[in-house]
Amino acid sequence: MEKIALRAVGLNKWFGDGEATTFAVKDVSFEARAGEMLYIVGPSGSGKTTLLSMISGILEPNSGEVLIGGDDLWKLTSNDLADFRLNKIGFVFQDFHLFPRLTTAENVAIPLILKRMNWGEAIEIAKKYLDIVGLTKKAELPPVKLSGGEQQRVAIARAIVSQPDLLVLDEPTASLDGDTGRKIVEFIKENVLNENRCIIIVTHDNRIFEYADAIMKMEDGKLLGIERVKHEK
Repeated sequence: MEKIALRAVGLNKWFGDGEATTFAVKDVSFEARAGEMLYIVGPSGSGKTTLLSMISGILEPNSGEVLIGGDDLWKLTSNDLADFRLNKIGFVFQDFHLFPRLTTAENVAIPLILKRMNWGEAIEIAKKYLDIVGLTKKAELPPVKLSGGEQQRVAIARAIVSQPDLLVLDEPTASLDGDTGRKIVEFIKENVLNENRCIIIVTHDNRIFEYADAIMKMEDGKLLGIERVKHEK
């Protein structure tokens, strides 16, 4: 029996009032399973990033529920929600959002520092996660000294250093060339995905579709359906 990592129920997000109301996401319900890489795909303006923001605790829906591990995300207090995001959800932004004045190890250690971990211990753990993403030798370098693909891997290490159950990535290949993008997603699939973690990716890049376990299609804010992919072993 599959473990449900996330359940979204009747999510709606709109902007404006009256005749000026515009729906970004309209009545979207779905389940994401632990151990799978789920893509959210669709044309620009289809509501993909808005949906991603709602299920990761960044943007509050006008109505609906987001259930993760038995917790209803949007019924948590603001402090509990902040703690939940810090401990249970890893987010990789499209533009990496690395701090230029910090080393790669310091960038990765940020979530641990926010959890009030000792600085030295946090840096040592961060280096272990840099090893996971193949950047052990780059620990003392600033992000500007890294390639785009390497910066992406630093962002991934930072997102998983708290061992989140849910990892969400917004257009992870948008700033990368095709070959690097495929290598990054293949790396995530082989080294970051596990039986207890769900990875959700918003993408329009059909060059990486081969790595998906499930593809969720959106258009005009609505869910068109989810196709689960059977991979040959």
